[in-house]
Amino acid sequence: MHFLQKYLKKYGKPFSLAVLFLTCEAVCDLLLPTLMSKIIDVGVAEQRMDYVLKMGGVMIGITAAAAVISLSRNVIASTVSQRFGTELRSDLFRKIQTFSFDNVDQFDRASLVTRLTNDVTQVQNFSNGLMRIFVKAPLLCIGGLIMATRLNPQLSVVLAVVVPVVGVLIVLNMKVGFPRFLNVQKALDKLNSIMREYLSGVRVVKAFNRFDFEVEKFDRTNREYQSRSVQAMRAMAFFNPGIILTVNLGIVAVVWYGGHRVMQGHMQVGHIIAFINYMTQILFSLMMISMVFNMFIRARASAGRIGEVLMQESGGQPHESGSRQDAEPGPANGSIAFENVSFSYEGTVGEPVLKNVTFSCLPGETVGIIGSTGSGKSTLVSLIPRFYNISSGRLLVGGVDVSGVDPKRLRSRIAIVPQKTVLFTGTVTDNVRWGKEDATPEEIETAAKIAEAHEYISSFPEKYDTRLGQGGVNFSGGQKQRLSIARAIVRKPDILILDDCTSAVDVATEARIKESLKTYAKDLTCLIIAQRITSVMDADKIVVLDRGEVVGIGPHDSLVENCRVYKEIFQSQIGKEMR
Repeated sequence: MHFLQKYLKKYGKPFSLAVLFLTCEAVCDLLLPTLMSKIIDVGVAEQRMDYVLKMGGVMIGITAAAAVISLSRNVIASTVSQRFGTELRSDLFRKIQTFSFDNVDQFDRASLVTRLTNDVTQVQNFSNGLMRIFVKAPLLCIGGLIMATRLNPQLSVVLAVVVPVVGVLIVLNMKVGFPRFLNVQKALDKLNSIMREYLSGVRVVKAFNRFDFEVEKFDRTNREYQSRSVQAMRAMAFFNPGIILTVNLGIVAVVWYGGHRVMQGHMQVGHIIAFINYMTQILFSLMMISMVFNMFIRARASAGRIGEVLMQESGGQPHESGSRQDAEPGPANGSIAFENVSFSYEGTVGEPVLKNVTFSCLPGETVGIIGSTGSGKSTLVSLIPRFYNISSGRLLVGGVDVSGVDPKRLRSRIAIVPQKTVLFTGTVTDNVRWGKEDATPEEIETAAKIAEAHEYISSFPEKYDTRLGQGGVNFSGGQKQRLSIARAIVRKPDILILDDCTSAVDVATEARIKESLKTYAKDLTCLIIAQRITSVMDADKIVVLDRGEVVGIGPHDSLVENCRVYKEIFQSQIGKEMR
């Protein structure tokens, strides 16, 4: 939990102030039973009303002071815990933003959501409790033991038996509870994952009428979450009653033994009442300590899960051997050079996804990348913006090895239209401006025209102010792809990567987009990944991949004659279109 040191340093002073207030409050609470004892043994026993009123006034004053202190402490605790939770959540989100795809692949998406929400809330609530009651509990317990022992050493023998027994129960509580609450958080991850999967695939569920299957799957996971929660709570349920029973037996022993001593004239009634009050305070504090450990167990499990994310070494960062960020050389142009590049996903076994890939692209060149499904096309272009780090070889962009370049600087020169179109809630303009935040309306319209999106956007009543639903659900597949292309074009990058981004667009529209891109892309490097051979036939150069290896490089005519894999793709697709 080393990541918490940053927050301890920042919020240490207000936390210490809250603890100081808690200490003062605990002292006030500890004084009251002793004062009550004096009122009974002196004021009541000797019938001194003036003494009763005097000590009663002191008790009221102490109670009023405790109330003011408690109010101040609550304000500090609420403010600090909320700020801490907000900052921790923001830091966690920023850390996730720096992750490469390798890092993200190590965590389930639903687990990251749970860590960002539920786990942070657990830690935040524990920090709030520390400043409100959790620190006060041990202070009351220790203070109660001291005050009770000073008040009557003979009765304190009962405490010598009660406190160790309760201590053993609390230790057992921690050992039993921690692994069970860790399992509860994992079950919650799984529950969130099922819900997230259903929401993302709701159209498929409806299309295949699989409601019963999804309900059964959710119920099964929900019952597992319930079962693990019940197991955790059931295991913890024994300890609180055990503590209450132990302390109450101690109170019975005090009353029984104290009664005998009073009857013999060796003890005053006020001492017994005060001692019982201290026992009650000790009982309350031990109950709070037990609750503290219960919350600590959950907070510790959550803090460990948060720490896994915050302590994760981001694969998308420059290598340690690289120079400082502001001194790093940036790409000079849009040239790309793969030199014996191999790549394997972390944690996978078997052959690499890409093996000894070598080819280059010059500024102004349009390069097509084609191959069968699973040949590594999308993986190949994911290496250029450092979504993944290469396993071996060198990858140069603009003549600079990307392993030493800050990913943010590198990606500012690259625009990607992904295979799976991703749009965001907002207007058409908002989505296009994802490519360039300060894009003018004229630049947005120009980009839309190049992407063949301007015509259908203009047909909407609100034109470029038309709002998209979540994920662009109110747009067709082809409309979303063209809008995604416009978003990349408005960026005016040095490198434009089109990853099979016209699969939902008809052939005529695709031809117009390609014609417009020829003029637009004359000074930039354009990589086109495609399944349809017609999408890359007129590229300056075509790279053919097969099982992660480059099996052919050259223009269309040359590959048809000299590359077996390309020839098979050409014959199968062109023959299919001619039938």
